Amino acid sequence: MATQLSFDLPAKTALGREDFFVSPANALAVAMISATSWPGNKLVLSGPAGAGKTHLAHVWAAETSGRIVQAETLRYEDVPDLASGPIAVEDVPGIADDLERQKALFHLHNLVLAEGHTLLMTGRLAPNLWQLPLADLQSRIQGAHHVALGPPDDALLGAVLAKLFVDRQLSPKPEVISYLVKHMDRRFETAAEVVERLDRIALAEKREITRALASRVLQDDAGPA
Repeated sequence: MATQLSFDLPAKTALGREDFFVSPANALAVAMISATSWPGNKLVLSGPAGAGKTHLAHVWAAETSGRIVQAETLRYEDVPDLASGPIAVEDVPGIADDLERQKALFHLHNLVLAEGHTLLMTGRLAPNLWQLPLADLQSRIQGAHHVALGPPDDALLGAVLAKLFVDRQLSPKPEVISYLVKHMDRRFETAAEVVERLDRIALAEKREITRALASRVLQDDAGPA
């Protein structure tokens, strides 16, 4: 009898506009990303992990021929090239302890706007809470128009779970997503963790992803009563 082989394949995240589910929790952010212009040519997009900041940044970059960089990779010598077109800088609060990266972002901010291009910046919290020690940079960021991605409603949480399953090429039983939406902790990070665990267990045990398995995972997360 042939031995069944299993492969733990990495998830491939879909980042197109058609892959982004719009709900009241994110409709304003989607509208701003799609706007033809922003006040002062700059925008700050905030929201919790998994809320869709990176996805929307990719949608915006595709529609504007813009580029995306991580704040932690910024270098002063790269700024002139980066400022030659629309640019998105992700996870700006992550450089709060790196003065050189902050100086590079300050220079990029000024140059990209001087060149007439647009600047998108992202972070988990509202920009007034980023607490960047470079005061001139912090003040300019707080002067940008800000839009936040809200916590997920039922429709959005269900869509996020469905997308996470699709990204992993998984096909759970139809009732699994509705069960998870009703019973899980309503956080984007939790959704990613739950889907990852379901994938891992189903692979290890060579079984389908069912409501019973979803219940088991949620009970394991809850721990002993």
